[in-house]
Amino acid sequence: MELPNQESESSNSLRKNGRGKIQIKRIENTTNRQVTFCKRRNGLLKKAYELSVLCDAEVALVVFSTRGRLYEYANNSVRATIDRYKKATVDSSNTMSTSEANTQFYQQEATKLRRQIREIQNSNRQLLGEGVSNMPLKELRNMEGKVEKAISRIRTKKNEMLFAEIELMQKRELELHNANMYLRAKIGESERAQQQMNMMNQEYEQPSMSSHNYDVRNFLPVNLLQPEHDHHYSCQDQTPLQLV
Repeated sequence: MELPNQESESSNSLRKNGRGKIQIKRIENTTNRQVTFCKRRNGLLKKAYELSVLCDAEVALVVFSTRGRLYEYANNSVRATIDRYKKATVDSSNTMSTSEANTQFYQQEATKLRRQIREIQNSNRQLLGEGVSNMPLKELRNMEGKVEKAISRIRTKKNEMLFAEIELMQKRELELHNANMYLRAKIGESERAQQQMNMMNQEYEQPSMSSHNYDVRNFLPVNLLQPEHDHHYSCQDQTPLQLV
């Protein structure tokens, strides 16, 4: 068993080495009691907020000071949480029906979705430059960094799409060029084949036309080949006829 002097010495050593243990009892000094109330109240509200965010729990906190002031915190609603508490404690032996449980679950989910929608809408408005007049400098800088990162990602994606489109157009151009060269080669072959056909036709027609050409020097007049009596007879036949 320690003596009082030893207890005072141990308490003094605790205060010297670090924060000493506080005895849980009513603080008689009004000023100290008010300061402790403010600190403990803020810490309690902070812990309730962290519990609701980290564990996704429904938390409702109600505190009345000695002067009658009300301090409350609830991630959903104090009244809704109290109603839920009343329903849970009215008759603990009777479990809720399936429909009531489903209704309560869907109500909670709807509340969460509404909260998420409001947060997303506020974020979108802030990204558009609306409602940023009341934001602190730190949040504005964070938002500026997010916007710059988003713009960088958008530009990177746009450049990728443009390069892919350019590459596709180049491939298309090469295909069209090859098709054009193929068509030109086909046209040249058809023209050469047509020229060869025309030359063959001309060579075939030229001998047939030369066989019908007569040389006048190879033939004599018909009168020179006839005999003399035929010539005499022809002269007599040339006397005119007289009509009686």
